[in-house]
Amino acid sequence: MGVDVKRQLAAVERAVSSLERDGRPARSVALGRGFPVDLEDLWDAVTNGERIPCWLLPITGDLELGGRYQLEGNAGGVTTACEPPTRYAVTWEFAGDTSWVEVRCAADAEGGARLKLTHTLLHSPHWDQYGPGATGVAWELGLLGLALHLTEPDTPSLDEEAFAASSEGKALITGSAEAWGEAGIAAGEDPDAARAAAGRTAVFYTTQPANTAG
Repeated sequence: MGVDVKRQLAAVERAVSSLERDGRPARSVALGRGFPVDLEDLWDAVTNGERIPCWLLPITGDLELGGRYQLEGNAGGVTTACEPPTRYAVTWEFAGDTSWVEVRCAADAEGGARLKLTHTLLHSPHWDQYGPGATGVAWELGLLGLALHLTEPDTPSLDEEAFAASSEGKALITGSAEAWGEAGIAAGEDPDAARAAAGRTAVFYTTQPANTAG
């Protein structure tokens, strides 16, 4: 599978924010990306239990407001908001921690559609070690899988572990980690610490099995 690394990196908008959640310091990682499909197709791809495994992971549960979902080998949680075809929000419960994911979809002026995903996490030593890239790189790989699913639906879904071991995958992961480090700096993080964390993130994702948004 050929992936244009520069084009894929350029396709993603990245932002990092500091905030409070439930009275505690938190950080948010936000990704934006456009897709050459209409709003209804994008919404269906990110909410339909039969299509989510084509770009993310197998999923079970009740994909309705108030229902509980489980991604195979990864996070589970509850759908806390659902406003078709523009917005949903879920809790993201993984490895004993809870964070929050919001997805917004909108039509664009060119007849395509755009997705913005915001993942909010409580500040932790994990953030200090890996920075926003720990979450951002994982979701960026997920959105790459979504782009391939939407534009090449007959192509097998992206094998993240195999991709991460390839030269293209390593280049994309390293470029993504570096870009997230710069997004953190733009949000006020110490440049040296942010770039060191980005380096650790790149090493982790290129030497360990991929783990979406872990």
